Amino acid sequence: MSYTKPESFITGEYYHIYNRGVEKRKIFDNESDYKRFRSSLRDFNSTDPAWKIEWAKEKGEITEGEALVEVIAYCFNSNHYHLLLKQVRNDGVSDFMRKIGTGHTMYFNKKYDRSGVLFQGKFKSVHVKNNNHLLYLSAYVNCNSEIHKIAKAEEYKWCSFGEYLSLDKILCNKEIILSQFRDTEEYKNFCKENALEIMERREFEKSSLE
Repeated sequence: MSYTKPESFITGEYYHIYNRGVEKRKIFDNESDYKRFRSSLRDFNSTDPAWKIEWAKEKGEITEGEALVEVIAYCFNSNHYHLLLKQVRNDGVSDFMRKIGTGHTMYFNKKYDRSGVLFQGKFKSVHVKNNNHLLYLSAYVNCNSEIHKIAKAEEYKWCSFGEYLSLDKILCNKEIILSQFRDTEEYKNFCKENALEIMERREFEKSSLE
């Protein structure tokens, strides 16, 4: 896919956000790293400054800031991540991703006794063009582990697909997506069909270059 970075983020609009480790290195080395990043999607989704959020976490308290974004879908692979977000406050995506990126880099560097940048530059983004694009990206993000042949999406712990197939709301706002399908089974089939199409297209493109 060819993406163009938007000049600014528009409140009320949806964005596909993604990034990977510098030199394609791992940004998640074990289960605790994945868990920490996932909890950050909830913890840092606040207008409160990062220091206040971290301070409140240490004391077991909840900050009173307002949400910056809605998380629609996510997938974390060992050396990169994908997020589907809706901006709900001005500068929400930028503020949210700054906290996420800085927080995970500081955590990772301290844990693994390293220094310097962790991610390959600033996060990349694409403005979702229309509803069909939104549905397609939800499938792409939810099934990203399967597209990369890491694991079946419904069995992969570090993506939101399992949340979409259950009735629980753990982290994602699923309504905008699931309201357009009869049930979760229809949505599952939609995602699987799109994932298969993406994999087949990639295989064709790869074979065409050989």
